[in-house]
Amino acid sequence: MTDTAGLKVVKTDEEWRRLLTPEQYRITRQHGTERAFSSPDFDSSKVGTYHCVCCDRPLYSSSAKFNSGTGWPSFTQPIDTGAVTRHRDLSYGMDRTEIRCADCDAHLGHVFPDGPPPTGLRYCMNGVALSFKEQ
Repeated sequence: MTDTAGLKVVKTDEEWRRLLTPEQYRITRQHGTERAFSSPDFDSSKVGTYHCVCCDRPLYSSSAKFNSGTGWPSFTQPIDTGAVTRHRDLSYGMDRTEIRCADCDAHLGHVFPDGPPPTGLRYCMNGVALSFKEQ
């Protein structure tokens, strides 16, 4: 499933369904949300990199991870500015900023302006949308 960062990954719906678990598909391809505290990595303090579960693009470093108390893996910033894209999300009567993988357009989560320094941002991600590679 590894692709080179920066290259657009395009697959049919059927290909995504074959590659992903039903929960990964629901979250990343159908813009779902996992239950809080359900991700095995939400409070992990292991050193490594979080990748997109769909295309394997590196997205977040463990050095940017913090415990937000929300039950979802939270980061102050992506590995690089081109790793993710932002999209306005007006679902559920809210005005939020959705975060997607820049390479495969997978729904990852949302970003909020209530994070700690240095960015003041909280990238609140669905853990099932990420794969962790320990260093």
